[in-house]
Amino acid sequence: MRDIAVFSGSAHPELAAEICSHLGVPLHPVRIQRFANDCLEVQLQANCRERDVFLIQPLAPPVQENLVELLLMLDAARGASAARTTVVMPHYAYARSDKKDTPRISIGGRLVADLLVTAGANRVLAMTLHSPQVHGFFGVPVDHLHALRELAAHFRQFDLSNATVVSPDLGNAKEAAAFARLLGVPVAAGAKQRFADDRVTISAVIGDIAGRDVIILDDEIAKGSTVIELLDRLRELKARTIRVACTHGLFASGALKRIGDQPDVLEIVCTNTVPIAKEERVPKLVILSIAPALADAMSRIHDGESVSALFDAP
Repeated sequence: MRDIAVFSGSAHPELAAEICSHLGVPLHPVRIQRFANDCLEVQLQANCRERDVFLIQPLAPPVQENLVELLLMLDAARGASAARTTVVMPHYAYARSDKKDTPRISIGGRLVADLLVTAGANRVLAMTLHSPQVHGFFGVPVDHLHALRELAAHFRQFDLSNATVVSPDLGNAKEAAAFARLLGVPVAAGAKQRFADDRVTISAVIGDIAGRDVIILDDEIAKGSTVIELLDRLRELKARTIRVACTHGLFASGALKRIGDQPDVLEIVCTNTVPIAKEERVPKLVILSIAPALADAMSRIHDGESVSALFDAP
């Protein structure tokens, strides 16, 4: 992989280092300087000329800071005559802003996609976008991975003969159904209505829950309001055990502790698409690495091979 050059912004350098370890290539340094007027300047401190450049930067909090860093890295790579620049974005925070559901609001998912392409992105590698249509917001090729295989490998260590996968809402039901097929178990879904960012109601759960070992699957957990509401419904339906799983563990505003404090939640499983501070982690938390999957995809992109093979059932 002589012609590959990998750089990381400050959002998640640990993940970038792990990816490079799997690839067997160095993680090149990036100098990020903040001026007195609060503006940023980025310098990629390795040769990019006619090289296949990968920029690793999830849009994790602080999202706006990390987004501007990424835009500046893209501009620097283009100015340094990179042959191709691929954005490796394990978490695309603006994917939630994907539709105009109230008057006079911005569609951030499309706008930020345009900004990335304008800044110099030739390709995007993302994981578990919030909704399928976000894929089409980008005017360049997008390789859209998911973490279902990694999550399924973890849950196969348990007895699944009485298990049911539960999606918190119908919007995530397709992903939950695919996850259930990997585990060979049935699926159920909640009927959710959102009133505000932190206020949701789940009126019913469609599927067989009584006496079942439930695995809640969501694409991301932010404030945890949906999970807490779903837990109430599952208790009413007499679920036997409950585990919580997601790809993006954002866990804002103390969500991880609130979910971890629920006595009937046996564990909380997420991947390392975004960093989770050590002081915020709880004993029930299990973090799975998606670095091998991202490294494999990057290698296939570099070599011109199919990335769709990564979706084959393990």
